[in-house]
Amino acid sequence: MDIKKYRVTPGESIHLSDYPTSDENRIAEDELLDQHIPKSVEELKELHWRLHAEEKNGVLVILQAIDAGGKDEAISYIFSNLNAQGLRTLSVKKPSDTEKKHDYLWRIHEGLPEKGEVGILNRSYYEEVIAPRIHDLLEEEEVPDDQDVWKMRYRQINDFERYLVENGFRVVKFLFNVSKDEQKKRLLERIKDPKKNFEFSFSDVEEREHWDEYQDIFAELVSHTSTEHAPWHVLPADDEWFTRYIVTEVMNDVLREIDPQYPKLTDEDQEKLDEAIKKLENE
Repeated sequence: MDIKKYRVTPGESIHLSDYPTSDENRIAEDELLDQHIPKSVEELKELHWRLHAEEKNGVLVILQAIDAGGKDEAISYIFSNLNAQGLRTLSVKKPSDTEKKHDYLWRIHEGLPEKGEVGILNRSYYEEVIAPRIHDLLEEEEVPDDQDVWKMRYRQINDFERYLVENGFRVVKFLFNVSKDEQKKRLLERIKDPKKNFEFSFSDVEEREHWDEYQDIFAELVSHTSTEHAPWHVLPADDEWFTRYIVTEVMNDVLREIDPQYPKLTDEDQEKLDEAIKKLENE
């Protein structure tokens, strides 16, 4: 698979319409489920074990989408296969009163990975350049006198991500690009299926009224924050299983670059290990 076709070139000004919500060249679902996804997930599990064992690097995964874009399902079907000891997940929701008293990046720190971990942000600090614009939520003191607040935040986010990368934490960003028709279909499924009612929020329908605004803001933030050190990947999210496969393959590509290895025992530790083996075998 050519994962580069989904990666946004740094410095490129994009429109989401440039990225199809469905890939006409996608692999057939049966083939994905029977062959490609199981193989890709197995590789991801092995690479993640090595990352966790080596404890030299970490990976921060950012999942952004409009409602019903497919983020939760990607976490359920892909990342749930990984070793729980080397995985952490944080869902970024409406900020609490305490969180509002801090800078906008403060609340995501508990979701940042340790070395040897993959950290997943289900939504992320990028919400702070989306929701406040849609609903005019910025406080007066948050607006600088002499510059565009959104461009300022893009710069701050780029600096923050560079800081993470330079300290051994790769940043992998996915935008689930779902069509308005597909979102409607998924929301109706949530409403009509009693087993999925818990996933539905009345605000999901209300937010559809801002569809065009969301599309413009997503395009702008991706254009300003897809960088060499932390590029965005725009996914054809109407194709649910194909999107999950792309996510897995991008993760594998990142971890292959890191190339984590199982730690090698010192001669002294190997001797102790051999003694422990003999002791157990002679019981």
